[in-house]
Amino acid sequence: QVQLVESGGGLVQAGGSLRLSCAASGSISGSSMGWYRQAPGKQRELVATITSDGSTAYGDSVKGRFTISRDNAKNTMYLQMNSLKPEDTAVYYCNEFRASVLYWGQGTQVTVSS
Repeated sequence: QVQLVESGGGLVQAGGSLRLSCAASGSISGSSMGWYRQAPGKQRELVATITSDGSTAYGDSVKGRFTISRDNAKNTMYLQMNSLKPEDTAVYYCNEFRASVLYWGQGTQVTVSS
């Protein structure tokens, strides 16, 4: 059973930065991974994804502000979030697609104050 644990969320002022981490149990080297977020009353939306070879993709609302990365040696994925806006407030979830199964973490709250 794969376990994913997000950390790094918190309260930040608009214009500030946060870095989220997603620590996985076992090796992530062969997995595609991603970050999603869900604001109250809204559907979960794509933030960013990264493939096993490091190719990345971003949701339109975060392009140019967020950067996804991974460290296979540490079995950890990151999301660097800069120039945060109040509309970035949400619970952020990481996922990992491993051995044809999609796993999710429990989420970490990010709140951006104006």
